[in-house]
Amino acid sequence: MTLKLNVVDQSPVQGQPSDLSPVHLSVELARACDRLGYHRYWLAEHHNSLNFAGPCPEILISHIASVTQRIRVGSGGVMLTHYSPYKVAEQFSLLATLFPDRIDLGIGRAPGGDALATQALAYPARPGQEDYAEQAWLLQNLLEGTLPANHPYQRLQLLPGQRAKPQTWMLGSSGGSAALAGQVGMKMALALFISPDPAPVSVMHEYKQAWYAAGHSGEPEVNLAVAALCASSREEAEYLAGPAVYWKVRLFRQGIRERVQSPDQVQQLKNHLSPSDRAFYDALIDSMVLGSPEECAHKLEHLADHYATEEIAILTVTYDFKDRLHSYERLAQALLT
Repeated sequence: MTLKLNVVDQSPVQGQPSDLSPVHLSVELARACDRLGYHRYWLAEHHNSLNFAGPCPEILISHIASVTQRIRVGSGGVMLTHYSPYKVAEQFSLLATLFPDRIDLGIGRAPGGDALATQALAYPARPGQEDYAEQAWLLQNLLEGTLPANHPYQRLQLLPGQRAKPQTWMLGSSGGSAALAGQVGMKMALALFISPDPAPVSVMHEYKQAWYAAGHSGEPEVNLAVAALCASSREEAEYLAGPAVYWKVRLFRQGIRERVQSPDQVQQLKNHLSPSDRAFYDALIDSMVLGSPEECAHKLEHLADHYATEEIAILTVTYDFKDRLHSYERLAQALLT
């Protein structure tokens, strides 16, 4: 099996000062990954964040697609609960028409921000996630032109004349999202970087069963998203991964939002964590793909076999952009050459 490598880019705010903004660093990384042979490049959506600088993936997608040659570019993902499915369908139909066979539309249920941002995005309406399944169904049918004849939006058009369709993907980390993806006929992106506890393989079975039960044409496809960092050794990889892991401990265990610390700072700070917080830190490290190129390649191939997928998306967050770039370069040399 030939493994396709993809990228999930959260446009992280680098701790190491740079002359470029985080979104311009995303452009630089996308150009590099295009040259290196990566298959997809997905942009995340975050709002009111100290650490992630990409609130509008649809805009960054357009720019990155215009400065790359062959890599597929998409959202990982559009947080659909904030938006009109019709507007999202219009945006991505236009993108797919401008960049034929290169645009992916990944959607997600999570808010991608705090409660204040969620309220502001919904204003003057009230925020809510209870309509996500209906939104996903409507979005897919608008893009496919398959709304029932009696549906009130059946006569809507996305673009006049010839238009192209993006590939549609649903992001999730649980069986609920997997079943919904299968029911509406979207491809499935399973996020393993959200929690240190890996999702069971049964999630993939649930997705495929829902796909076949719904009678969709073609075959269900899965993209596995993992946190990874490739360096010259396992020790160096753990050292470079420390800032992102410590940041998660502070946010998810202690409720503290702060800038990412340097690797040297983290080596000192982690020694002062409580036993339970240190256990969470260690569990996060153990859940990542870390090590030398050979070690990372072996682990990624094992994950692909375990979850029966030909695609793995790599999410890498470092203090210094150069370390992030070098990690993607090493992975490409190990698996794409």
